[in-house]
Amino acid sequence: MDRKPRLKDWIEAGGVALLFYLFKALPVRIASEIGGFLARTIGPPLGISRRADRSLAKAFPEMGAGDRRQALCRMWDNLGRTFAELPHISALNRGAYQDRVQVEGAEHLTAAQATGRRIIFFTGHFGNWEISKAVPLRGGARVTIIYRAPNNPIIDRLLHSVREADLEFVPKGRVAARGTMEALNEGRAVGFLIDQKLNDGIPVPFLGRDAMTAPVLARLALRYDCAVLPVRVDRLPGARFRVTCEPALDYEKTGDTRADTFALMRQCNAVLERWVRERPDQWFWLHRRWPD
Repeated sequence: MDRKPRLKDWIEAGGVALLFYLFKALPVRIASEIGGFLARTIGPPLGISRRADRSLAKAFPEMGAGDRRQALCRMWDNLGRTFAELPHISALNRGAYQDRVQVEGAEHLTAAQATGRRIIFFTGHFGNWEISKAVPLRGGARVTIIYRAPNNPIIDRLLHSVREADLEFVPKGRVAARGTMEALNEGRAVGFLIDQKLNDGIPVPFLGRDAMTAPVLARLALRYDCAVLPVRVDRLPGARFRVTCEPALDYEKTGDTRADTFALMRQCNAVLERWVRERPDQWFWLHRRWPD
């Protein structure tokens, strides 16, 4: 149940709503450029960037301080653009903006659907992750998204208002397990962002260190024999995107649930690590992903 909004929540939400209104009124390319400019101007001097720099240095010890500064500046640019593109997200996911979103690997979703298996897809906070839904939506799948609700309940409702109306969103927490099981039983695809820290998760290697990782994706996949599909979103110049659906992961059930869960989540983290190593400036380094 949502907590009662406070005055601070209304003020914050009012600012976000105003920005959404302004960005919605602009062509998506212009909105994206303004959002990127604001974020790369305001973000790098903030204290939170120091934590991101420490994480980047540990993950890429060969990267010099100057290269890290450039990577983090581009990360802020990506975040600002992602925010500014949110009011346009439904149109982007459904292809209303011609040629802005190219989808590759859709045949892997088609192949998974043809087997009759239930489907789980996952991504991380990489590129504009909100566009990852283009693959299942354009493939005709009904989708349930597991997400972390913002602390501000008004902003949570505002975000829902700009997202696709026929998507089901289930907040992480006590209701998530039941919601995901119901979705899979109803034949809906379930989507996860797998790169947020979960204190009561399991330690799984990620970028050279153990990261506390939510195991629910693996537990559901093992229980329901789901096809697990990685979906990557690369940002291209000019508010354009390449969404790539990769082949379903190959995993096995040995009967040792704990070991099988760890093995599958290790595969998932390895996929995300590959993406980040290829384009470190596209990932959200501001998360407190590892202990300092």
